[in-house]
Amino acid sequence: MKTTTKKRLERAGWKVGSVSDFLGLSKEDEAFVELKVALAKALRRRREERGLTQAELARLVGSSQPRVAHMEAGEASVSLDLLVRTLLALGSSLSDVARVVRTAGRARAA
Repeated sequence: MKTTTKKRLERAGWKVGSVSDFLGLSKEDEAFVELKVALAKALRRRREERGLTQAELARLVGSSQPRVAHMEAGEASVSLDLLVRTLLALGSSLSDVARVVRTAGRARAA
């Protein structure tokens, strides 16, 4: 958010903070959410690189298209295990998955 916008909102009586502040997330919860979002984005990117539709990916991993959509959205019902297993099924290596985790960690440290 721009500094000028933040100041204007604060002058108007609004409290400005982060999503984590608003939701009351612990540092661990925040890190978990960021990791899940990073894996979900990597999954979608990998699926698109392979030229697959969500329905085709669902058939590949024995799931449904709506479930793949939930994976790509990083929904709460989707486990990290499912995201990682699906990335591996798409041909990602363990190094590729580790790179996503490292990238999520670096973004958090910045």
